[in-house]
Amino acid sequence: MAKSHRGMIVFAVVLVLIAALIGTAYATRDRSSASGTSITAVGSTALQPLVEAAGEEYSKENAGIFINVQGGGTGTGLSQVSQGAVDLGNSDVFAQEKKGIDASKLVDHTVAVVGITPILNKDVGVDNLTQDQLIQIFTGKITNWKDVGGNDQKILIINRATGSGTRAAFEKWGLKNHQSVEAQEQDSSGMVRSIVSTTPGAISYVAFAYENSSVAVPKVNGVTATDSNVTTGQYPIWSYEHIYTKGQPKPAVQKFIDYILSDKIQATLVKKLGYISVQDMKITRDLNGQVTNKAA
Repeated sequence: MAKSHRGMIVFAVVLVLIAALIGTAYATRDRSSASGTSITAVGSTALQPLVEAAGEEYSKENAGIFINVQGGGTGTGLSQVSQGAVDLGNSDVFAQEKKGIDASKLVDHTVAVVGITPILNKDVGVDNLTQDQLIQIFTGKITNWKDVGGNDQKILIINRATGSGTRAAFEKWGLKNHQSVEAQEQDSSGMVRSIVSTTPGAISYVAFAYENSSVAVPKVNGVTATDSNVTTGQYPIWSYEHIYTKGQPKPAVQKFIDYILSDKIQATLVKKLGYISVQDMKITRDLNGQVTNKAA
């Protein structure tokens, strides 16, 4: 009888402990669900540094919010956000410009402007190119640097991969809708810059944020590739940086987008990382290239 009584007490204690453990597990899960939020952004490698940096700052200021940023290119970003696989699709072009994307289901949040510049191997001997010369180079009509005032050296084109927003923007605004000939392709702007810097005769293009002293940056139509020349419309090769959401974003996602658009981020991180603030633009440009002066 005594053993049976003790057994019942032990059994009761075990049940109480199990109930307590289950309760603790559910409480922990509920707290985690309430405070832990993950936002995933995928797409443009040109926009990636800004979203990553803004995400880090945002997470510091908002405990339990995690911003996961991946590259993959504009095409990947638009495709995945359209499918609902990610929260944010980063793009260098308007969604309407990407085949296979139903832009009517996406909402555009324009967060910055990016200038795009041709980059050359430093030994080609060229410091200015007209847009017509760029078109002839990238369409294969000019194949030697001596034909544009440079050294007697074969031109080697390095392209971003098909699907890259930077490539699409360069071909639209830099090459006036001409497509580049088939050439070596690279998935990232950083790799493109590295190859151009070490390959004789090489030419490619990157966002201003990827410029450095390892490559030569020519003027285009005699105009230097600077932020100020983009804001006034003097420099022609630039694009808006878009963050797309599938429909209106959830409140947590909208708060992060608002953070990127805040005066704090636009005046600091945007400029520090080589982008141009949307607040500084003195002109606007629509999908068809129509330019409007903001002051008008």
